[in-house]
Amino acid sequence: MKQRPPPADSTATTIVPGTGARDTGTRLHRPKPSPAHRRRWRGCMVGGAVGDALGAPVEFMSLAEVRAELGTGGVHGYQQAFGRYGAITDDTQMAMFTAEGLLRAYACGAVKGSADVPSVVGHAYLRWLHTQGESATVAPALDGWLIREKALFASRVPGVTVIDALRGRASYGERPRNTSKGCGGAMRVAPVGLWCARLHQGMSPDRVAKHALELGVETAALTHGHPTGQLAAGFVAALVALLALELPLHDALNRATAILVRRPGHAETMAALEHARKLAAAGEPGAEHVARLGEGWVAEEAVAIAVYCALATTEFDAGVRLAVNHDGDSDSTGAIAGNLLGTLHGIEAIPTRFTNGLELVDVIATLADDLATFPEWPIGEFQPATDASAWWLDRYPPD
Repeated sequence: MKQRPPPADSTATTIVPGTGARDTGTRLHRPKPSPAHRRRWRGCMVGGAVGDALGAPVEFMSLAEVRAELGTGGVHGYQQAFGRYGAITDDTQMAMFTAEGLLRAYACGAVKGSADVPSVVGHAYLRWLHTQGESATVAPALDGWLIREKALFASRVPGVTVIDALRGRASYGERPRNTSKGCGGAMRVAPVGLWCARLHQGMSPDRVAKHALELGVETAALTHGHPTGQLAAGFVAALVALLALELPLHDALNRATAILVRRPGHAETMAALEHARKLAAAGEPGAEHVARLGEGWVAEEAVAIAVYCALATTEFDAGVRLAVNHDGDSDSTGAIAGNLLGTLHGIEAIPTRFTNGLELVDVIATLADDLATFPEWPIGEFQPATDASAWWLDRYPPD
């Protein structure tokens, strides 16, 4: 693989969500996120996609192979994968459909009075399954704006566990018949943390994080049957929620782990997190420490690597590159680390050489903005029908 040359124009890329023909009327109907919400919500979603895209080309390479190909520094910028630079994988695709499901659940609750959130998210996952050329026993409604994004109809080596779990589904919220603790649940749940942080704004951070952990567990449980795979995902959602509420990283980790240890089956996840924190406190960050945490194919290892990279570095760039330069599931560890680092440091901390050329960056930013503003949508049982409410309910039809 050849290193991509730097863009001719090194000025900042302007991410402009909702500017395509599909979004006619956006300027009339879209609330503007507050600066604080915008920087952390976009940081989380775009940061996760950046980590995913950095790790994708080297996912099945050893670190020695990466260094032989790219030099001793390993991955420094985007390499070609799936026929382009900056390509996202199923990790980001599923995070996007997680966000869509959460927003449709909110619309359903607002309009109909209640919603079973995991089932609505499960319905969104079946729309993603459709984009992969697969079908489930129960057919999804192919509506809303996200399914109209043709670039999402691209197979990016999706996990077998997820495909099998969704393909055999007879109802939207059905639990899987497997015992997998792969990282496929944890790599897609960051939107849960953002959604809970915005939904419960004004509540205590611990209450917000508790709900985020619970919903993250339920979301992962749609495809992964092992408690560790579910709890590691729930921990990511809780940590993202706390970082979105602007808590310092160590405080957020302490609060999230305090919630985690109250759940049965937490031992594997907790041990991996404790190992990550000890290594981060031990000295200079390095690939040898990442290797001691595992390869990231299973959930607790992937989350521990992401937490280590957030703790051991002070900048998005250094942290996300550390997360992808190892012998393992580089795109998933990069995605989770990118979620954490982006929420922690904000969208402005992500170098323009990463936002330049990132696949679907405007769509990802649009989802981030919608996650930041959904409580302000003019929809509800007792809201008058307006052009604005019709526009939002066309984008996110209530299931």
